Amino acid sequence: MRTLIVLLQKEFRQIFRNKAILPLIFVMPTVQLLILPLAADYEIKNIKLAVIDQDHSPYSAKLISKITGSGYFQLTHFGNSYPQGFKTIETEKADLVLNIPLGFEKNLIREQQNSLFIAINAINGVKAGLGGSYLAKIIQEFNMEINLDWTRVIQNGTEQKIETLNSAWYNPGMNYNFFMVPGILAALVTMMGTYMTSVNIVKEKEVGTIEQINVTPVNKMYFILAKLIPFWVIGMFVFSVGLGIIANLVYGISSQGSLFLLYLFLGIYLVAILGLGLLVSTYSETQQQAMSITFFFVMIFMLMSGLFTPIDSMPSWARAISYLSPLTYFIEVMRMIVLKGSGFDDLQYQFFVILLFAVLMNTWAILNYRKTN
Repeated sequence: MRTLIVLLQKEFRQIFRNKAILPLIFVMPTVQLLILPLAADYEIKNIKLAVIDQDHSPYSAKLISKITGSGYFQLTHFGNSYPQGFKTIETEKADLVLNIPLGFEKNLIREQQNSLFIAINAINGVKAGLGGSYLAKIIQEFNMEINLDWTRVIQNGTEQKIETLNSAWYNPGMNYNFFMVPGILAALVTMMGTYMTSVNIVKEKEVGTIEQINVTPVNKMYFILAKLIPFWVIGMFVFSVGLGIIANLVYGISSQGSLFLLYLFLGIYLVAILGLGLLVSTYSETQQQAMSITFFFVMIFMLMSGLFTPIDSMPSWARAISYLSPLTYFIEVMRMIVLKGSGFDDLQYQFFVILLFAVLMNTWAILNYRKTN
């Protein structure tokens, strides 16, 4: 223990002497957690819409008012000519063009049917798909309102209708930040842990201090532990700042489940992630090489963990890869504990997988580190 304590003192002194590394550890995760949830939003708003109203009837005016009042669309062009409306797409002044034909209201009343034409700028596939879906949904609701007006059933002097009541569980206000902030915090802790530890041993190789340690009788397990523990403590601190201060005070998110259970999982998860960083460090000869390898793994973790894209919507081979990512399980646990209030019985599988990952990565790192060339 005395040997480990001395090595830990050395590691902490090296970390806090490095003035460049401190902002990376403390400032950057804080700034990213403040900015990223506001930018990474699945909802697409301010969709530029051009309306070609050739009917100028009360029904067409009511439909346009319903679309612009939804909050998703910004009316950038209103006219009578479809070619002029299509030019707004060519000049990037509109994302969608809605063409309301002549006789729209007359045909609805007489024939009880009509058609609307929507032109969509599909260069941005996500925006085009969501914009078209939003507009189609609003038109469908408008159609249902018209049908309800026409097909009222009066029984005993009262109007009979079906009412639908919605109840949103775990996120009653359906606040997007409540869903994203826990996941982004998990991703930031992962990035910080892997990057910092992956360059740790390599840095000593480059400056030559690793040779001085190798000639000492220090056990390599103590050496790996001394490299891991300081960043484990820093990771716990950064997570506490993100969850207790930024998530709570800025976004109004408080954990619905046990904080002890959350920190227990975090402690095991940090051991796993730091072990991966140390493993990369034992294989690398330069900091640039270590950063490149770490970037490869972190990008896969970020994109295939369910943070931005639901795992269920991925193809089968991609789902298999996503479940090899430890970040996938941490994001699941974060959302289940913080939003849903899940207990240990609901999280046994995630605990088992992360514990297995931690044992595998750190054992591999210890066995791969050699004190001789």
